[in-house]
Amino acid sequence: MNSMTAPAETAEALVARLARAGRTAQRVLARLDAPAKAAALHAAAAALRAAEPEILAANAQDMAAGEANGLTPALLDRLRLDAGRLAAIADAVDQVADLPDPVGQVIDSTERPNGLALSRVRIPIGLIGIIYESRPNVTADAAALCVRSGNAALLRGGSEAVHSNRAIHAAMAAGLASAGVPADAVQLLPTQDRAAVGAMLTASGLIDMIVPRGGKSLVARVQADARVPVLAHLDGICHTYVHSAADPAKAAAIALNAKLRRTGICGSMETLLLDAQFPAGQAVVGGLLDAGCELRGDARARALDPRILAASAEDWDTEYLDAVLSVAVVDGLDAALDHIAAHSSHHTDAVVSEDPATCERFLAEVDSAIVMANASTQFADGGEFGLGAEIGIATGRLHARGPVALEGLTTYKWVVRGSGQVRP
Repeated sequence: MNSMTAPAETAEALVARLARAGRTAQRVLARLDAPAKAAALHAAAAALRAAEPEILAANAQDMAAGEANGLTPALLDRLRLDAGRLAAIADAVDQVADLPDPVGQVIDSTERPNGLALSRVRIPIGLIGIIYESRPNVTADAAALCVRSGNAALLRGGSEAVHSNRAIHAAMAAGLASAGVPADAVQLLPTQDRAAVGAMLTASGLIDMIVPRGGKSLVARVQADARVPVLAHLDGICHTYVHSAADPAKAAAIALNAKLRRTGICGSMETLLLDAQFPAGQAVVGGLLDAGCELRGDARARALDPRILAASAEDWDTEYLDAVLSVAVVDGLDAALDHIAAHSSHHTDAVVSEDPATCERFLAEVDSAIVMANASTQFADGGEFGLGAEIGIATGRLHARGPVALEGLTTYKWVVRGSGQVRP
């Protein structure tokens, strides 16, 4: 390199430059009212539809590269776009635009004896960094959720979807800009250098929150290395406890749906706990086995059906994301609560029982982001909760828990109105 060649920008410098630009844009975005943000998102959705040829051509590049690099059929399916899937992505942006705007909502208010009027008001978090893998729809979903909640977004997609992400981002950015949203409000990192991920994770003071969307290794790295608050879940080890007073038909239907409706989602049941006094345990496990699910159980579970394999100690802490299920027989509610406390990932846990007291105790004592009574764990989804699109499921105990949508992308500030009061 000769002395006249400018040094390459480091990952840290790149992330800092983009983050500062995003923070500046966010201050403009925060001043836009709800109709203006909605109009901008409708413009972005229209831009996605208009850019269909470019986006699908870019996706074809990614698909060809993925096939050449030996991506699994499941990963290729996540990556693949067609006219129908792209239309659904644009429709989702329109749906976010039409959701109620959380910004400016008054959470509560009170008046002090000295006449001070206090209220807590929802505000955007600021600049949100989103690190995700092979799903190109996340580019549009994350951008839409952030803009609607008044936040700027710094996106870093996976290398498998690099061309798709860039085409979707270009269309979204053009649509937003046409309606008055600063272009820097939604930025996509222009590099796939892994060092840029590390720079995002350590950009304390520039990035306000990180949201990882992807596999266990990605989320584990983010949670281990981040110096910025992280909103995420690592595992979805979800339990269903069938109590002695469960309705047999209801228990069988819920167990079958919770495990096999879609095995690869984070709300899929991974462990079934059968009460020793439940009279129809054999029918419940038989239905799962007959449907093609592999069961791994303890000694008492295996006594219910010879097709059940022996469970190892690791099985109780495994997120299978497949047609595989751990099964244990437990002696009552206390034993079920103990097992869940020891092995749950605090994502979603459910009880099936016709006894209201049992249900209420389970709902009160299980410390998970989502607790359910007499329902399939597959309902653990922002859309099913009436939240519209979600940016992810959070299992931490601070800030948002469960499906995180618009409200979860806000914080609040105290607003105090006085009339000249001074503190004695």
